[in-house]
Amino acid sequence: MTYEPRPIIALDFPTFDDVKNFLAKFDENEKLYVKIGMELYYSAGPAVVEYVKAQGHSVFLDLKLHDIPNTVQSAMKVLADLGVDMTNVHAAGGREMMAAAREGLTMGTPAGKAVPKLIAVTQLTSTSEAIMQRDQNIQTSLQESVVHYAQLTAEAGLDGVVCSAQEVALIKSATNQDFICLTPGIRPAGSAVGDQKRVMTPSAAREIGSDYIVVGRPITQAENPVIAYQNIKNEWQRK
Repeated sequence: MTYEPRPIIALDFPTFDDVKNFLAKFDENEKLYVKIGMELYYSAGPAVVEYVKAQGHSVFLDLKLHDIPNTVQSAMKVLADLGVDMTNVHAAGGREMMAAAREGLTMGTPAGKAVPKLIAVTQLTSTSEAIMQRDQNIQTSLQESVVHYAQLTAEAGLDGVVCSAQEVALIKSATNQDFICLTPGIRPAGSAVGDQKRVMTPSAAREIGSDYIVVGRPITQAENPVIAYQNIKNEWQRK
């Protein structure tokens, strides 16, 4: 397994200042693992990644690249130079695109630095089986689609996938136990589900074999984000 004991905090904020204010709530010795997604990256650009890394935090850059192989390879060369710890693509881009992403990430990583982990999105956790079949015209089950994408991702040489915790066991069985399963849609018991369709608690995700979990609003919108984070981390680490 490639278990990460820190829940990844989704920094789904619109501005750089929001990020600075949020991170300032934590003790400087508390090194976090955070997700920087499209809204924040498109607003603040590479500077926000450089700032977060300079604070000693780990970064999952969640941009979900999906384009022709050459374009994705070139983009990954640029992103690798930012020093992120993990980034991702869409598995729907296909095996050739995913392999090109891996090549670009490797080529762009400065000498002596670790190549960032590269994972692929299977089906978004906001997607139900009915939505997938209607909107994507994929007429298998949701689980079959996810497992297919996971196998394709492994064949392309990537480190793992983004998936629902409900699909972890199937994916690891179809690939291998070291294949990363990063699971968003994590909600503490009793919290609002929001726009997520396939959700799970931190303890249930740990029990089922998730390697990384991503938690956003239950931490970032909490009355006391530090306490909310510690509670979720404690639940995630409990075994």
